[in-house]
Amino acid sequence: MTPEELSAAVSACLGESVAQGELSLGEGQELPPVKVERPRNRDHGDWATNIAMQLTKKVGRPPREVAEILKGRLEALDGVASVDIAGPGFLNITLDAAAAGELARTVVEQGRAYGRTDSMAGQAINLEFVSANPTGPIHLGGTRWAAVGDSLARVFESQGAAVTREYYFNDHGAQIDRFAQSLLAAARNEPAPEDGYGGAYIAEIADRILAQDPQALESEDPQETFRAAGVDFMFGDIKESLREFGVDFDVWFHENSLFEDGAVDTLLEQLKQQDSLYFNDGAWWLRSTDHGDDKDRVVIKSDGNAAYIAGDIAYFKNKRDRGADLCIYMLGADHHGYVARLKAVAASLGDDPAKVEVMIGQMVNLVKDGVAVRMSKRAGTVVTMEDLVGAVGVDAARYSLTRYSVDSNIDIDLDLLAKRSNENPVFYVQYAHARTCAVDRNAEAAGVTREAFDAALLTHETEGELLAALGAYPSVVAEAAALREPHRVARHLEALAGAYHRWYGACRVTPQTEETVTDTHRTRLWLNDATRQVLANGLELLGVSAPERM
Repeated sequence: MTPEELSAAVSACLGESVAQGELSLGEGQELPPVKVERPRNRDHGDWATNIAMQLTKKVGRPPREVAEILKGRLEALDGVASVDIAGPGFLNITLDAAAAGELARTVVEQGRAYGRTDSMAGQAINLEFVSANPTGPIHLGGTRWAAVGDSLARVFESQGAAVTREYYFNDHGAQIDRFAQSLLAAARNEPAPEDGYGGAYIAEIADRILAQDPQALESEDPQETFRAAGVDFMFGDIKESLREFGVDFDVWFHENSLFEDGAVDTLLEQLKQQDSLYFNDGAWWLRSTDHGDDKDRVVIKSDGNAAYIAGDIAYFKNKRDRGADLCIYMLGADHHGYVARLKAVAASLGDDPAKVEVMIGQMVNLVKDGVAVRMSKRAGTVVTMEDLVGAVGVDAARYSLTRYSVDSNIDIDLDLLAKRSNENPVFYVQYAHARTCAVDRNAEAAGVTREAFDAALLTHETEGELLAALGAYPSVVAEAAALREPHRVARHLEALAGAYHRWYGACRVTPQTEETVTDTHRTRLWLNDATRQVLANGLELLGVSAPERM
């Protein structure tokens, strides 16, 4: 019995109790959806629900009385072994072995669809992440967002949402001017400007520009020549790095386009007309405090140039005009002020601030031999995506960056990720998948097939634990989507891998030399293959490979 089937069964019992007058809903009240979860302590049953506590105000009865009514109906269901009432009114449900074991066949039959739902169908999400400035290689913070952002997009899509992965190139303003000046200085063999960019990559790009256009230094406007060519080269490098990291974007959006096509000017004029902008001290200000920001923001500076928020305003409007129901911005640790700022932007445009979500990612450090790694050969003092991938590979890099909450600072231990041992979390999970494949190969050689299935034979303690982990997977993915926390998937895969390794050590799928093949072996093969499927499904959501051999 799957959690969805059990939830439906509890809902049916609830509906029957209302229809037959055992429970009476108050005027205007509706029955809430039923959710079942795995209890933390397996001694408390296979599944638990707090529906009785949710109903107490709706039916005007104490939760334990509601629980008693539901308990009698649930115990009469096929597949339910027992129901206990705990605490203020929790219902702890234990399934009989056959009902619990049916999950193995369900998972195999559903395959890649297991854990996928349509709960977010019809929702269009614009997910903007990485968005590193085109003035240098992607650093570790951007690499974290590449891993987390792509995984979150995959999680959303698994729940039916339509996701646009978007990269915003900040190719307008003073930072690009400094980048161009740095390239020009390198081409002339001069020191970098005081506030310019360093690192060997600047000299590399300057050389590439000169190789492409040997007359670049003699052009009418050398700085503009180096700016245009340098930005193109940097864009190309960034796109290639992300592609090799397994991250593909649907939209590569250029900030500069908002200024070139007049979108910024048009919107700012509109905001002036509706008094959302006011003039003070020679500058134009957005009345963002009217919408919860801690201070009003300068939109057009006293020198007449647009401030960064001017592009933000036009960019949000552009996203909404393209059909985004929700705009999620994944920003770095120094962008906390943007949460209220971007919501104020939406409100100033007459839109719903709830259409904006801002996620803030914390810092990432590389550690080797217990010491922080700070230097990059190519980018000076910045550790880049290429540095990390070169050290541990794409799979380990993506997994290690995704398995933590974005709210936490993380240290990536290069020594640990190089180990082929259970200490290394990505190896631990991938090895579990490879082991399920090895069991399949051995089973085929021994003549064990999935021609028979008897769920009642899955009675070993480790089988109950493994089935519990398999059954919890869909709710873990749903929570990862709802809470914007793909790390929940990684952590659950580690728990599932642990349950599988323990089962592997206790239960045989292939018979010993003198034994004959039995239905127990065949049924265990179903359980093995169900585990393989869920591990593969989860690793796919993380953008990590599921190897068949290791």
